[in-house]
Amino acid sequence: MFIIRILITALAAGVPVAGMADCTVQSGPGTTALIELYTSEGCSSCPPADRMLGELRQDTRLVPLALHVGYWDYLGWRDPFAREDFARRQHWLVRLAGRRTVYTPQIFVNGEDVSRSDVIDAVRDLNKQPAQADVRLQARAEGRDTLAVEATARSVVDGAALYVAVAENSLSTQVRAGENAGRRLLHEHVVRAWIGPIELRDGSASLQRSVSLAKDWRRSRLEVSAFVQDQHDGRILQAVGAGQCLGS
Repeated sequence: MFIIRILITALAAGVPVAGMADCTVQSGPGTTALIELYTSEGCSSCPPADRMLGELRQDTRLVPLALHVGYWDYLGWRDPFAREDFARRQHWLVRLAGRRTVYTPQIFVNGEDVSRSDVIDAVRDLNKQPAQADVRLQARAEGRDTLAVEATARSVVDGAALYVAVAENSLSTQVRAGENAGRRLLHEHVVRAWIGPIELRDGSASLQRSVSLAKDWRRSRLEVSAFVQDQHDGRILQAVGAGQCLGS
């Protein structure tokens, strides 16, 4: 009975169970906060926000993601982690929030633009709210270069969509040009792969996907997350994250 209780508690909290052959997480009744940091290695004010994201305690119910954008590359340094679709997503979130300004570092907590000092309070407030979606996520390594991901989601909210992200921790770059020239930058929760949006039809959605792992990705540093978002107003209805449990 004690072992069963541990398993139920872990799944309800949306965390992986140690010792399992793969990462499996199931969301619980409360809302887990999704934190999206839009950042760039070409931005001199971004390193403090990058550190903040890496220092967040994940035993609080939160899923942190660092989405690098490349619109500062013209200053002289090309961010190796930047993707154009992350910049498009940032613009979309800004419009949904009724704002006009896109900048870095910019932080969204469950679709709301918040200051760095307000992140923890926003997370705590969201953790008190009942979830509006149910999410189950499973990830397992297939050989050395493929990650098999399965996710299912349910919600009664009209216009909801499922997303999955694969992120990597403990990354560093020696920046040689631009605003951060001469600095070694450290990064956590850097999004490497992005899947979605997958529309929930009749209140549910599922995906099965094989994610190819690039040679420079360290499997032992990877983490996988999934979330459901209201496409009308940007609210995150629920999120889950599986930490570094994929092996070496």
